[in-house]
Amino acid sequence: MKISILTLFPDMFNVFNHSIMGRAITNKIIDLELFDIRDFTLDKHRKVDDYPYGGGAGMVMAAQPVVDCIKHVKKKNKGKVIFLGPRGKTFNQNMAKDLSSEEELIFLCGHYEGIDERIYEYIDEEISLGDFVLTGGEAACIPIVDCICRLIPGVLSNSESFKDESFYDGLLEYPQYTRPLNYEGMKVPEILMSGHHENIRKWRKYKSIEITEQRRPDLLEKYQLSAEEKKIIKEFRDKL
Repeated sequence: MKISILTLFPDMFNVFNHSIMGRAITNKIIDLELFDIRDFTLDKHRKVDDYPYGGGAGMVMAAQPVVDCIKHVKKKNKGKVIFLGPRGKTFNQNMAKDLSSEEELIFLCGHYEGIDERIYEYIDEEISLGDFVLTGGEAACIPIVDCICRLIPGVLSNSESFKDESFYDGLLEYPQYTRPLNYEGMKVPEILMSGHHENIRKWRKYKSIEITEQRRPDLLEKYQLSAEEKKIIKEFRDKL
């Protein structure tokens, strides 16, 4: 996948030089390009913002440098332009799955009090990380790009598979344990030591549903329990 990020702070994305993302870039599974919006301003002082018409606090990102940057990037990247802003739909795993199937994407990071409204003419989609305020679009862009990229085939190794992770199938993940078997009196559940793969699978499914019910009931309300899952729930709760 080719990803272009338009930002005022390119150095913030050095995080992608490490770990799984760094490996994906080195292996050319991900082609990541950063573009400094200041490089496209016509202002001799490299300004990219100005006071809002009508008054008000703060500054607004000007149309000229942002639009010129988008037009430049579009010459090599034909993907949809995604703006990280508060008006957008809240990002979730289903959106990540959809976007991971794209071949090219362009992300625009906002700043200050927002962007000139006319820039929206060049934006295809707006995404919000959540109902809270960040210092800039970069802070939202990093986790969103990371979430999308790890779903691309080849980015994760088999040992790092995302199939059983929280949110992938709409539920939170089941509990995980590693050695030692007994830590300060807290023991690993016996079923995980049984070697009975089918029983372990059912236990994990039940625990996934139970934890989701306890901690994120809103997710469980949207989740359609299968006939098998209902049977698993009954089986384990009958033992209580």
